[in-house]
Amino acid sequence: MQNISELGFRISLIDGFDLDRRNRTGTYVIADEDITLVETSASPSIPHLMKGLEHLGIALEDITYIILTHIHLDHAGGAGLFLQHCPNAKVIVHPKGARHLEDPTRLIAGAKAVYGEEFNKLFDPILPIPFEKMLIKQDRESLKTSNTSTLTFYDTPGHANHHLSIYDSVSKGMFSGDTVGIYYRELDEEGLEFYLPSTSPNQFNPEAMLAAAELYESIGVERIYFGHYGVSENPKEVYKQLHYWLPKFVETAKSAYREYASFEDQVAATSKNIFTEVAVHLGEKGITADHPVFEIISMDLNVCSMGLIDYLVKQEKDR
Repeated sequence: MQNISELGFRISLIDGFDLDRRNRTGTYVIADEDITLVETSASPSIPHLMKGLEHLGIALEDITYIILTHIHLDHAGGAGLFLQHCPNAKVIVHPKGARHLEDPTRLIAGAKAVYGEEFNKLFDPILPIPFEKMLIKQDRESLKTSNTSTLTFYDTPGHANHHLSIYDSVSKGMFSGDTVGIYYRELDEEGLEFYLPSTSPNQFNPEAMLAAAELYESIGVERIYFGHYGVSENPKEVYKQLHYWLPKFVETAKSAYREYASFEDQVAATSKNIFTEVAVHLGEKGITADHPVFEIISMDLNVCSMGLIDYLVKQEKDR
């Protein structure tokens, strides 16, 4: 099973078949003089990544940089395992993420709290990354990967406080991780571009998320390379849908937060009510209730709802 997309501008995308699904999570390969990868996905995706690189004719010892937009395990969990095969590579990470790569104990505990019994299947193993193999990038620092290519790093919280977005001078594209949401590629076949915010715990902040989108817009980004999944060449539509859905997510969570006492009930009600709203919205666009996209949307909204309620709990504590 192999799926490599050639995206132009010397960029390829290798599908990591995360969750055993196509078009869910992958690795971007930038074929510059310094070969650079963006994301590794989780450890179960590493065999797919290595096969994809072999198909592209890229030797593992020739990889110079592995960039992690953020350290959530579906994006970065496989980095330690993959690095064992890449003797000359450095892992580029946000300054707030480095210590958790060096010692992933808290990262593992946080993911287990969210994913429970599914944790091992989704993420095992998670291997530490030696500090000397890391390269920390601050806000607006850059990296030349060839004489004609520069990557610029932006600190973009909203989804997570340890989140980088990376602007590519060649494609005028931004590697966004989860900053401006998820692109549901299953709906491409229906002629529908569909994006939802990613509000997973435990550092979600709606104001910061919208500020990051405004930053993208001010830079003049022409394409967005999503962590989930693939490239959009329609940034204005991405921003429009983020501005549409994010307030609805927050308001729905506020209603559930007021109505129910327990965290579990608040999350369940938030997830159910947002799912209903999304289903009605997609139904109006001709997407029937049996469409397979709803399986992954349901899974995502459950995690998003945990982040929304967690955000409201923290807000109340800060008052």
